[in-house]
Parts: sequence; C-alpha cells; structure tokens
Amino acid sequence: MMQRIIAFSVHSRWLVVLLVALVGAFGLYALAHLPIDAVPDITNNQVQINARAPALSAFEMEKQVVYPIENALAGIPGLEYTRSLSRNGFRQVTPVFADGVDIYFARQQVNERIMQAREDFPPAVELRVGPIATGLSEIYMWTVRYREPHVFAKEGEPGWRRDGAYLTPEGALLRTPVELESYLRTVQDWIIRPQLRSVRGVAEVNTWGGDERQIQVVVDPVDLQKHDLTLAQLAGALVRNNANVGGGKDAGDGKFHIGAQFAFSAGK
Repeated sequence: MMQRIIAFSVHSRWLVVLLVALVGAFGLYALAHLPIDAVPDITNNQVQINARAPALSAFEMEKQVVYPIENALAGIPGLEYTRSLSRNGFRQVTPVFADGVDIYFARQQVNERIMQAREDFPPAVELRVGPIATGLSEIYMWTVRYREPHVFAKEGEPGWRRDGAYLTPEGALLRTPVELESYLRTVQDWIIRPQLRSVRGVAEVNTWGGDERQIQVVVDPVDLQKHDLTLAQLAGALVRNNANVGGGKDAGDGKFHIGAQFAFSAGK
C-alpha cells in the first residue's frame, strides 16, 4: 500500500503539489473565517431586568418591585425559572428561558409583561432591560484614574496643582474629594462611554462607582414662606424650567426663535 502511494506521488508529483496547495489554501481560509472562542459561552438563555429606586431598601424592593415583576412574568412560554438579586435601591431580576426559545421573542414577552407590572410600582422606580449579552460576554474592564499626584502640571496646563487641587482641561478647579470623584464619573459617562458604544459589536458599556454629578435644590421653608410659595409650586416651577424646548418659526414676523429654559435653586 505504501509503495503504491509513493509510486503514485513520484509519477504524479505536480498533481500532489496542486492538492497540497489547495489544502493549504483551504486551511488559511478556515483560519481566517472560523469563529474560535477561548472560553465558549455556556450561559443559559436569559433576560436581565434592572430596577433602581434609591429611596427603597432591599426588603421594600423585594416586596414592591420584584414581586409584581415575577407575577407578571409567570406563564411566559418557555420560561423555566426566575432568580433575583437585591441591594438597597437596586434589584436585578433574571428570567431564564429554555435553550430553544428565541432570545428576541423572550425579550419582547418580558417587555410586554413589564409594561403591565408598572402600574403596581411605587413612584420613582426606573426599569431597564439588559442588553442581548451574557455574563461571559463582558470582555473588557478598565479604571479611570488621575495622573500621579506628585507630578505637577505647568502653570495654566491641566493637571495637579501644588496646593492639592486639580485643573481640568475645561478650566474647572477641583478641590474637594467629591468634586474629584464626580469629574472622573463625568469623563467616563460623557467622553469614554459614547466613543466605546460606537464600536461595532459592543452591546453596552456599564459604569460602576464614582459620584454621579447632580444638581440639587435645597429648600429653606422660611424663604418659601417669606415669598408666599409652597413646595408644590417650587417643584412645578423646576419641572417647567428644565423642560426641553425646540426652536420654531413664528408665522407672524417670519423670524426664527430659539426656546431656552433656565433652572433656578432656592435655599441656602
């Protein structure tokens, strides 16, 4: 048998060379197009529901948010079981479906059931359905930090000052720990995250930690009484003055006008 193979290879050497070339070309093509995972995704077919309510404890989240969600999800075709994770002000509900259920069908059913359950939620509960991704699809994690504090920037350039403050590229001087941490969160949310979300194949970018920048109105009851105002009137004025208004064209004078709204604060 081996003698026949050797004899055939010697007498048909160009055919053997051609076959080897074809096999090598097919191997290169397969290497370039074959999907290879170092760690296969063995996560079950699931949809994540994240509920946020900063004013509620873990027990209240379980009673007022999770219970209505689990009742609403019961009976979905292909649903195997539901698990949840509780923290103060945060709750994650994960319905797990059978492997044969289409993930888009499962997400559609979950969204429809959540819309029904919203009527039983307390105020200020924010619900979000997670992306079409699994736990093993978290491919990259990073940390946003300041440059080393002992490296001082030149006068007028962004960086650390010798008095311990930090000058941002926008010209803001950060001094307190809250200001420093909130600026890192702002950089992550408004600079890094939008650029990463534009990358093809990225389903979602999640942010952990840091102080989210907020504008708070501290109300002084004495000042409200002095101006003959109620707390409801103040809240209504804040809502109206922070509404988004688009530009429009006035039919009378034919000129374009830009709507602008300004927020105000009361208190000390």
